[in-house]
Amino acid sequence: MTQPLWTPSEEAIHQSPMWAFMQRVNRNHSLALNNYQSLHDWSLRHSPEFWSEVWDFCEVRASHKGDSQLINPERMPGAQWFPEARLNFAENLLRYRDERPAVISTREDGQRIALSHAELYDQVAQVAAALKQLGVQPGDRVGGFVPNGHHALIAMLATASLGGIWSSCSPDFGFNGVLDRFGQIQPKVLFATDGYIYNGKTIDCLDRVAQIASALDNLQQVVILPFIQTTADLGAIKQGVHWQDFVVPNPPDLEFAQLPFGHPLYIMYSSGTTGVPKCIVHSAGGTLLQHLKEHRLHTSLTADDTLFYYTTCGWMMWNWMVSGLAVGATLVLFDGSPFAPEPKVLWDLAEKEGISVFGTSAKYIAACEKAGLKPAATHQLPRLRALLSTGSPLAHESFDYVYRDIKSEMLLASISGGTDILSCFALGCPIRPVYRGQLQCKGLGMAVAVYDDQGNRVTQQKGELVCTQPFPSMPIGFWNDPDGRRYHDAYFDRFDNIWAHGDYAEVTTQDGLIIHGRSDAVLNPGGVRIGTAEIYRQVEKVDEVLEALCIGQDWQDDVRVVLFVRMKPGYSLNDALRQHIRTTIRAETTPRHVPAKIIEVQDIPRTLSGKIVELAVREVVHNRPVKNQDALANPEALALFKSIPELQH
Repeated sequence: MTQPLWTPSEEAIHQSPMWAFMQRVNRNHSLALNNYQSLHDWSLRHSPEFWSEVWDFCEVRASHKGDSQLINPERMPGAQWFPEARLNFAENLLRYRDERPAVISTREDGQRIALSHAELYDQVAQVAAALKQLGVQPGDRVGGFVPNGHHALIAMLATASLGGIWSSCSPDFGFNGVLDRFGQIQPKVLFATDGYIYNGKTIDCLDRVAQIASALDNLQQVVILPFIQTTADLGAIKQGVHWQDFVVPNPPDLEFAQLPFGHPLYIMYSSGTTGVPKCIVHSAGGTLLQHLKEHRLHTSLTADDTLFYYTTCGWMMWNWMVSGLAVGATLVLFDGSPFAPEPKVLWDLAEKEGISVFGTSAKYIAACEKAGLKPAATHQLPRLRALLSTGSPLAHESFDYVYRDIKSEMLLASISGGTDILSCFALGCPIRPVYRGQLQCKGLGMAVAVYDDQGNRVTQQKGELVCTQPFPSMPIGFWNDPDGRRYHDAYFDRFDNIWAHGDYAEVTTQDGLIIHGRSDAVLNPGGVRIGTAEIYRQVEKVDEVLEALCIGQDWQDDVRVVLFVRMKPGYSLNDALRQHIRTTIRAETTPRHVPAKIIEVQDIPRTLSGKIVELAVREVVHNRPVKNQDALANPEALALFKSIPELQH
């Protein structure tokens, strides 16, 4: 029997919001639910009632809830949640007006700006009044080419208060990457930074902003954030104005537009590595209700917590994190490199700010271990009670590292979802144990299953991660997709009326989940399907390797596994190390997992949100064009994979 790495105490279980919610359900529905599995089962059998209970438990602010929770429940897409409701997303995030800290905005260069809930409300009102003067109305798009700081948060909330649609990307995006996104949605207003700081370098953005502004036909105003200077010359920027000259001093109180539950709030983007990014439209009500559930129930977030997630405004975890304001938590924002000026910078931040919920990527955790960081020995982290990881599968060995070298008594939640749903299918659970290598649970209200190729539900067997029932944070649709065909083809073409997420996954005997990688990156040597995460997990054990990327290469009427490795400084790949890697992989997997070729490269291409791009490398290796290299943070790395001699024999 697999032993848990961490188990919550009975006292912690009974003090958790999850337990309080379960008792509420028991009282209101004359039930005797007493564990997570029974609660999850009920949330699926009585989905409309479940989401209504979440609404009430989390005290959603709305001018009208209505009596109906769900219409067209049998249709995906097509189901509509709370069709009579009227609410405003920003009103829910700005419900507190006290002097407690709402947001602490920090940067790589050490600058720190703190705003109370009252100050945040006042500054949102100033920007909302300015947007209103420009004529921003419900449904108008407002773009953000912005670093992760308080200005971005204020601009988003001001937009949402009026019913506008917010869409952002981080300033490390190139011109074409921004135009591929904003060019499709044509924002009326663009908030843009004058620059940003990363890894000790100050990067000026004004030339790029001028180029972007000239290319967007419908822009009425470009508002420049004072990130690196306050008196920049904006003469070259069409309709450019400084933030401090844009805001309205002494504005009236916010008037939160009361809009339908399904009114659009955010436009998010697919990675765009196989073509122009898809513009995914998410609703205000669905985003709010799903995030409240994930924060309050699955993360036990309260007004006493300090929430941090290492992210940029181009990754969905920014949108996820800022919803923490709806429960009164303090947000810690950070912009810059997580390893500058030295690798321990985020743990210094956690100690200084008393972070209680620390969110990051699996890649960052692995990098901390490779760098030899041991925060348990070097930092005082008494308030830290939960560590969240997403972005890619968290290796089994990273679970060991977290409990050994970061903190032994806390919840480690490997979570998984995506930009597509702006939330999670698999989450942490404060009333269940943590098992090595597993995501703790399927999210409440999420009918998650694993299907084989024939559409049969399987357990303890790898297959496609699906969701068999509607949920509130399903996208409204894609922008510029009037008949919904592209939306349908993206998620519902594989299995009729079933959401197919594109993850290769497995349900465990503990009813947790293991994600084995993306379905479209699955290797298929000899007809046997292998998730790339299974190989990465073993390569992580090899100290000399910094990171790796694995693809399947078409070879002699079959597929062979090719592993590319980037070595730590001071190491290079040789035959002895190749054999060590092969032996390590074979020892814990199968002979089919063992790479036919192991090749050293100097860099590995990744998206702007930091995910490695297996598909793009596979295309290059097969001499096929990569359609949209502007979606990559380091497109020059792709050239390293062209015409590699070892791949010709």
